[in-house]
Parts: sequence; C-alpha cells; structure tokens
Amino acid sequence: MVQKRLNLYTVNIKYVRNLQNQGDGRVFSVSPQVGKETRPFVGIIVICNNKQYCVPLSSPKEKHRQMKNAIDFHRIIDTKGKLIGVLDFNNMIPVSEEVISVIDIKVYPYDNEKEIKYKKLVIDQLNFCRQNQDIIVKKANKLYGIVNKKNISGQLKRRCLNWQKLEVILDKYISNLKED
Repeated sequence: MVQKRLNLYTVNIKYVRNLQNQGDGRVFSVSPQVGKETRPFVGIIVICNNKQYCVPLSSPKEKHRQMKNAIDFHRIIDTKGKLIGVLDFNNMIPVSEEVISVIDIKVYPYDNEKEIKYKKLVIDQLNFCRQNQDIIVKKANKLYGIVNKKNISGQLKRRCLNWQKLEVILDKYISNLKED
C-alpha cells in the first residue's frame, strides 16, 4: 500500500462506536453527548504495516501548550507559531476506504461565519501536516512498531490503543458490510 498525500477525513460513526464497544473503550468518543453533537472523528490517513490508520486531530487544550512533541503526540503549529491542534498517534485507529470520507474544506460563498472559521483552521492544520508528512508518517510507523513488539510493556504501550485487536474488528466490520 502506498502512502498518499495527506488529507483530512472523517470516520464513520457506527464504525468508531463498534471499535469502542468491541475493541477498546479508549477510542475517541463520537457519541452525541451534550455539547459534542457535531464532534466527528477527524484525522489524517497514514500507512502502518501496510494498513491505513487514521491519526486523530484534536483541538489544543491548555495542557498541550506545555507538552513537547513525543513519539505518540505532535503539536500542530501555524505559520505564526500558534498552537492550533495536536495529533494523537496513540489514539490512531485502523480504517479502510469503506469507513472514511474526505472532508470538503473549500470555503463557499454560502458558508456561515462559523463554517468559514472552522474550514480556515483545518486548512491551516492540513497545511502543517502536509509540510511535515515525512515526519508524521515515520512517527506513526515507529510507534506502531514499538507498541506491537512482543513482550513489551510500560507506559507507552498503556497509552496506545490495542491496534492488533482493532485491526481484527475492522476486518469483521468490512466483511459484514459486504454481506449486507
């Protein structure tokens, strides 16, 4: 599988919930909680172990301002040096074409102010990711390799999702889609 130019994607809500319920309850929530009704699982797609993985983008929190880039975390900085998001490699999930959709980030004349502001933000985030694609892809693959080694334990492994288990769930999910 060939690594494509990075783009932003949303992941199917039913699939994400399936991962949470059957695989790992730590998968980022997309449930319609109060105030989070429109929070999709948004990320970039990287190839790890010949499989597609969606690395989630998150809004910056106060704690992220003090955090340094690490093997499982990367800060997204705009051209003015402002923190505009983070990549949570430890929370990346396996995906396939059947469960992802490209996000349309083009600004249209009929977009309202909130939509325009969001699109401009994700355009800046995507530009950063594209400019740092090699670093991002290498980091995802290094983390995947370290965490999936046999007989490895420790804090890093505990912070990361169980990707091998989630890959099995993805395969079952796709198989069920094809049967329907």
